Amino acid sequence: MTVTIGVHNSNPTLYYLSRLDFAQQELAALGETAAFHPYTNGVRTGELLTDGVIDFGGTGSTPPVTAQAAGHDVVYVAVSAPRPDHGALLVAEDSHVRTVADLKGATVHLAIGSWQTHLVAKSLDEQGLSYATDITAVRSGEDSERLLRSRDIGAWVAQGPQLVAALRTGGVRVLVRTGDVITDRSVFFTRRDLAEQRPEVVAALVRALQRADDWARAHPREAAEIAAGHQGGTADDWETALRALPWRIEDVTDAFLAEQQEAADVFARVGFVERPVRVADAVARTGQDAA
Repeated sequence: MTVTIGVHNSNPTLYYLSRLDFAQQELAALGETAAFHPYTNGVRTGELLTDGVIDFGGTGSTPPVTAQAAGHDVVYVAVSAPRPDHGALLVAEDSHVRTVADLKGATVHLAIGSWQTHLVAKSLDEQGLSYATDITAVRSGEDSERLLRSRDIGAWVAQGPQLVAALRTGGVRVLVRTGDVITDRSVFFTRRDLAEQRPEVVAALVRALQRADDWARAHPREAAEIAAGHQGGTADDWETALRALPWRIEDVTDAFLAEQQEAADVFARVGFVERPVRVADAVARTGQDAA
């Protein structure tokens, strides 16, 4: 069996796993092989799993919730430790916006459908505002930072080396630090058939994830140079961003499922998902439950 692992630039663990041999090494002990399927939009992970294009994937907190809402039968298998400094909601330094409540009526640039949606939606919800009606959410692009600095938009969610570079340049201010609102974990999930029928394969992949994290933590400069050469930005900014990540894989716990359920409930209230989601359904059934 060839196990196909989805990889995209937004998930750092999978990004480095695809450039190392750990997945192949772990699967070889089971007589299996690893292959990687690159794609650009992590929001599509649930769809790619259901269609059999990939067998295993990882994203931020939002895509598995929207995948469930779309009817994809995904199963959580592991998560990263919280990433409190991975991103931030920025405003111009001299902006009149001092609190999230001041964003009412503003245009906010973010990676729609990613963990950034969770950050913005929950931040607004805590102030009695709605992601759907009280701001204009626009997908961020290469011009987002320029538009923020020129006051053409009210706020922008930046992450990783983009955030490091923006703060280093100055002229912007952190309105919301990610870790003050959400845990912002990487989330790894698969199809139910693989999770329940081949748990040893899933366990091997989780071990490979931790080995990739161990490598990135031990080799931050090399990791930064790889990312800068492939994705752009400077190696210095990448190294600062990568050093801020926890590089630790954790089990799926009740506390994590509660975090995801809170996000799912916010998304349902504001209409970001078309139907309520029961996050606890996205766990592997064992024993009698799986029969």
